[in-house]
Amino acid sequence: MDLKQLIRLVLNFLHLDITKNLEYDRLTKLIMKKVINTGSNCIDVGCHKGEILDTIIKQSPKGKHFAFEPIPYLYDHLMTKYSLQASIYPYALSDSSGTTTFQLVKNAPAYSGIKRRSYQVETPDVEEITVVLKTLDEVIPQDIKIDLIKIDVEGGEYGVLKGAKNLLKQSKPVIIFESGLGASDYYGTKPADLYNYITLDIGLKISTLKSFIKQGKALSLAEYEKDFNTNSEYYFIAHP
Repeated sequence: MDLKQLIRLVLNFLHLDITKNLEYDRLTKLIMKKVINTGSNCIDVGCHKGEILDTIIKQSPKGKHFAFEPIPYLYDHLMTKYSLQASIYPYALSDSSGTTTFQLVKNAPAYSGIKRRSYQVETPDVEEITVVLKTLDEVIPQDIKIDLIKIDVEGGEYGVLKGAKNLLKQSKPVIIFESGLGASDYYGTKPADLYNYITLDIGLKISTLKSFIKQGKALSLAEYEKDFNTNSEYYFIAHP
């Protein structure tokens, strides 16, 4: 565990949300503890170093878990650490299959994704690599009910969700996902399209993480559009 991970864990434990991302990390883990049981089946899209996968495995030691990370050195790390506890794939996910260019931000890998986006680093060092592209519907076995999906793909979440339409309609899982200006718009995503896909096509509601925890009301389209366009909130949960 590196120093950044250790500091993040300590701040999460103490509930010190000194940044929005730390707050979202804490809320995500709290939600997973509420909705995952020992036999839940989960998917981690954009697994990175495995921070969320750690929580998934601890909460659901008897479940079947699937993790996706196209950055080669991070995939190798995940295979070394988790290959006996989860199925690890080196794929980028979208609504089509094949290969794709992928923007690896070498000095800020958490910003990496299929398309270039705005980066909150002064001098991003971006290397374009080629990765395999898949859909969730073709990778996840149809006879497995998925209970939770976490998606952190720096703007490509709508493509991931469209490529999982059969899975989502069949399983109706809880989905924790990031979306908003500065990332999603680089993929041409309009908030109304994503909202209507989740609510009308799939049949789930969308809430903020805080509202879900407090059992508050789901977001209307206008409320979601406002959050998307202002980044007042950029992590959301889709749920039955």
